[in-house]
Amino acid sequence: MSYSLAQNRVEAGFELVEPTFTHKTNQDEVLLRSWRRSAPDAFAVTAEWPATHPFYRTHLGLHDPLLLSETVRQALPLLSHRAYRVPLGHQLLWKDFSWVVDPETMHADGGPVELDLRISCHDVKYRRDRAAAISMTVDVERAGRPMATARSSFSIQDRAIYERLRGGYADAAAATARAVPLPPPAGVEAFGRDRFEDVVLAATDRPGRWQLRVDTTHPVLFDHVVDHAPGMLLLEAARQASLAAAHPRRTAVTGMDSVFVKYAELDAPCWLETERSVDGDQVRVVARQHDREIFSSTVTLSAAPVPSATPATASAPATSAPVAV
Repeated sequence: MSYSLAQNRVEAGFELVEPTFTHKTNQDEVLLRSWRRSAPDAFAVTAEWPATHPFYRTHLGLHDPLLLSETVRQALPLLSHRAYRVPLGHQLLWKDFSWVVDPETMHADGGPVELDLRISCHDVKYRRDRAAAISMTVDVERAGRPMATARSSFSIQDRAIYERLRGGYADAAAATARAVPLPPPAGVEAFGRDRFEDVVLAATDRPGRWQLRVDTTHPVLFDHVVDHAPGMLLLEAARQASLAAAHPRRTAVTGMDSVFVKYAELDAPCWLETERSVDGDQVRVVARQHDREIFSSTVTLSAAPVPSATPATASAPATSAPVAV
């Protein structure tokens, strides 16, 4: 293991985020704005959520929690490529991802939301001069007020190793062509969505069990061609399944603790099942494919807060990796 300490120099000013380093093709979907290194393994990142978005829509007056997940997800490739010398084309593979959010800070007031992320990286493992595995802790603030804390760990593989491990599944175009037919959505309201095309679950003949809808033409969840179901699709499926399990209660997702076990392939059905805790405040969502667990998430639900007369944005005092990121 070797690497140059020069790559860890502290930067005084912020650099603008280039879309390529967030792994988004559509520049309009990039949520991060700028970044700088504040310590050898610590970083400050700014982000902005749009006032409106065709997919990340408000629900019960709150911003979509998937916005938080996507904001943190974009930070993983950004820092890997810009701070830890990971070449473009290498694969970032999620192991786990968790977060908790204060619902009072998620109120939508009709305008864009500016965020500050304080990120610390730890358990960084190197292969020669670039990172091969990273764990991150992310503290998110909105207008100086603590909003959320997220944690994630992921590994990094160069393209040649990835293709050898994936075999015939490494060809993204071929994998997409083999995707199972898209079943109809299970509904709308119970899943926290208002458009059928954004519902990622299909009904089955068993209560609390759904088939994952893998719409490879979805402009946000499939921003570019990939060889397996994206991690963000699985996170959205867990969010929707937990809301459906609690329906018709007015609930908001305020935490997720997710583990990625295996790839969710496109050429076979993927099934999601839910199990509620005794008090109903948590829902465990498990995804299975070929009778094997490939993903799980424990989703925390809270009663949707009553909107305050004062907007939350008012000024306040100062394993093997299972899915590509």
